[in-house]
Amino acid sequence: MRTIRITRTARLPDPIRISRFRKAPELGPAILFFSGGTALKGVSRILKNYTFNSVHLVTPFDSGGSSAKLRHAFRMPAIGDLRSRLMTLADETITGHPDVYRLFTYRFPADGPRPQLQQRLAAMVKGKEPMVARIPNPMRRLIRTQLGYFQEAMPKGFVLAGASIGNLILTGGYLNNHKHLDPIIFLFSKLVNVQGVVRAVVNNDLHLGADLEDGHRVVGQHLLTGKEAPPLKSPIRRLFLCDDNGELPPSGMPTIRKKTRRLIEKADLICFPPGSYYSSLIAQFLPRGVGAAVAANDNPKIYVPGLGTDPEQIGMTLDQTILKLLEQLRKDTGQDCPTQRLMNFILMDSKHGNYSSPLNRQITESLGIQIIDTDLVTPGSPNRYNPEWLAAALLSLC
Repeated sequence: MRTIRITRTARLPDPIRISRFRKAPELGPAILFFSGGTALKGVSRILKNYTFNSVHLVTPFDSGGSSAKLRHAFRMPAIGDLRSRLMTLADETITGHPDVYRLFTYRFPADGPRPQLQQRLAAMVKGKEPMVARIPNPMRRLIRTQLGYFQEAMPKGFVLAGASIGNLILTGGYLNNHKHLDPIIFLFSKLVNVQGVVRAVVNNDLHLGADLEDGHRVVGQHLLTGKEAPPLKSPIRRLFLCDDNGELPPSGMPTIRKKTRRLIEKADLICFPPGSYYSSLIAQFLPRGVGAAVAANDNPKIYVPGLGTDPEQIGMTLDQTILKLLEQLRKDTGQDCPTQRLMNFILMDSKHGNYSSPLNRQITESLGIQIIDTDLVTPGSPNRYNPEWLAAALLSLC
């Protein structure tokens, strides 16, 4: 077998190419995204109409919301973003088991009395609760098994109010599979016919820590994003992985698994997408092996900068986000790794988009990065990419 490298002229958008993908999404391109946050929800939902092969690597380091309750109770990775992306990519037609979809997206009432919620969970485990009862076997049996493992391990004071049933099923499957995420993610994907691949970048129970320019240290992703705590007052100097006490892993940074590395190396296009800059994007490259896998891929690598105000990018220009991303990747590849192995294009809409600063094109030219400046933002909505336009641009570049 001989491998050769070819180039082509791309048209944005390319209606012929997009139409071909639409007719045979099972043969669509493997576009890999380093993101698990909500910024890609709309794009992901549109992409499944064109390809069933997109790859979504998600960080399991969240420490807020309902994930925090599960992490505290079971000393496990965060699964909320994983569940959210799985459900976004799920088949929502009749062939995708709508009863399973409804159960997996259901949350217990936030104000539900504790005894009543415990009774409902027990009824689900027994298969008597209506939402579970209408699901046919063997799917119902598989779901009951995972919920049963969760119920058995649930701490005495665990609060079920507001809990996502999908999260409880994932947690039960995690415990059932000797604290491994991949088997239950695979089962979850099959139950709702997920049209893509979703995987945690690593399966470790770790948290995000950040050293700030003012000398302070912050531990916990929820303290970085500005969503559940006051925004940071000082720029982030260094991001790292640690336990919930801020201690570094005794064995050093975790290494990605071989199958995750292969997904990165074989992707038809790698996208560094918009989202929380540090906690959603840069965090992906903290585990060992990620940067090297990116560099080993000969296909296009595209950075789509975030829009609007990102509390994590305090004091950062658009140029600095590019340089920081390259710097983080080179911590794994070595400082002599050529930029062309790590980033080829910046996809943006400078006319309609609200970026942190203008782009200094002299910097990108010196790096050999090509700017693709095209319509991606609906006029009048400068803080949000139009998901259909962004999806079309990415598909056109495959």
